[in-house]
Amino acid sequence: MDLGLKGKTALVLGASRGLGAASATLLAAEGAHVIAASRSGDAPAEGMEGLKLDLSDAASVAALIERLAEQPVDILVNNCGGPAAGPAKGQSSAAWQAAFEAMAAPIFAITDAALPGMIAKGWGRVVTIGSSGIVQPIPNLALSNGVRGAVAGWSKTLAEEVAPHGVTVNMVLPGRIATDRLAQLDGIKADKTGASLDAVQEASRKTIPTGRYGTPEEFGAMVTFLCSAQAAYVTGSMIRVDGGMIRGM
Repeated sequence: MDLGLKGKTALVLGASRGLGAASATLLAAEGAHVIAASRSGDAPAEGMEGLKLDLSDAASVAALIERLAEQPVDILVNNCGGPAAGPAKGQSSAAWQAAFEAMAAPIFAITDAALPGMIAKGWGRVVTIGSSGIVQPIPNLALSNGVRGAVAGWSKTLAEEVAPHGVTVNMVLPGRIATDRLAQLDGIKADKTGASLDAVQEASRKTIPTGRYGTPEEFGAMVTFLCSAQAAYVTGSMIRVDGGMIRGM
């Protein structure tokens, strides 16, 4: 199937590894010119354009916003890391504000900067990588659950505003995908419970109907489809890629 991405320009945030790298690689394989943004500026594959971007640095974000005014993109994949693990009880106002400034505010600003170019062309795709914690909060990840929930509300609201202009806005929610971030969280749980890492991972896999962790490539395939011409009638959606882990409808 030709996804209609040849000649399109895609900006992928957090593209040096994990879910961002897989999404960037698959978009490039479909013929898109990919700008792979990350703190290191390293592109995950040849043929991509690497771009240094630190979402926690206001000057770095401002430089990207200025670039988008001069060099519009057709596709924006929003992806950022998660904050430190911890409970909801006892979190300081400073911790909540820092999490919002790191995970939400830069994405909102970058998307706002990308939208005029998309609207002018009458075609655009915004895909934001979230978390299954938006649907079913993950224990001990209160900051992530809360801030990503705010991002979900923004995404749904924005989708209605820009739909008449040929721009779709969606979220993709990963379950347990085999990335460095998941390995870190499994390690934290092992340390906290005293169980071995293997035991923690085996127990985790038993909660997933498919019986395994997903691969970044399986996740990236959904992101790539939502960026395609064929997905023109899909907007305002949150699509889970979780092996059936979330039991809700």
